[in-house]
Amino acid sequence: MSTDIWPLVRVEREALIRDLKTLPAAEAWDTPSLCAGWTVRDVVAHMASTAAMTPPKFLAGFLGSGFNFDKFVTKGIAAERGASAQDTLDRFESLVSSTSSPPGPKVSWLGETVIHAEDIRFPLGLEHDYDPAAVRAVADFYKGSNTLIGAKNRIRGLQLKATDTDWSTGSGELVEGTLLGLLMAMTGRKPYVDKLTGPGVEVLRSR
Repeated sequence: MSTDIWPLVRVEREALIRDLKTLPAAEAWDTPSLCAGWTVRDVVAHMASTAAMTPPKFLAGFLGSGFNFDKFVTKGIAAERGASAQDTLDRFESLVSSTSSPPGPKVSWLGETVIHAEDIRFPLGLEHDYDPAAVRAVADFYKGSNTLIGAKNRIRGLQLKATDTDWSTGSGELVEGTLLGLLMAMTGRKPYVDKLTGPGVEVLRSR
């Protein structure tokens, strides 16, 4: 896909903001997300932190966290949460058009936007039609990447095949599902494994 991923990132940020504004109660923001240990509000704060990041700011923050990535991310969430869920949402909305990011492949920031948006929507029971080209580009990136989340190792020796579009990767025991479902499962989102079928599902579940 084009190296200009930012229009797609903005579209998905805007769609997520619209969904977040429909939450019926403040308590919904405390719902556990698909990111272990993070609430919905934590994930939104993390997305704001990423949108506000630049390579120099990342390097300074990483150094200041003793090169401990988890500590660095936790600091970023704390900085963007604010005093209330509304503060968190306002901060994220203010960054909706940002084209800043930490260092790394550009498509990974589209991936972060799509995957974290679904980390939020899934436990809240919210459905969204993601741009098919965006989901495909992100799946094509993560199938060959072990950076941070180990997707390449997780699907090693398996054949993943989408049921809603012409997409497949790998060889071995078959795992089938929607492309979004395969993407979420390969990036470690266990609840999405339950949506997949095929003889390779249990292997994927065990990783």
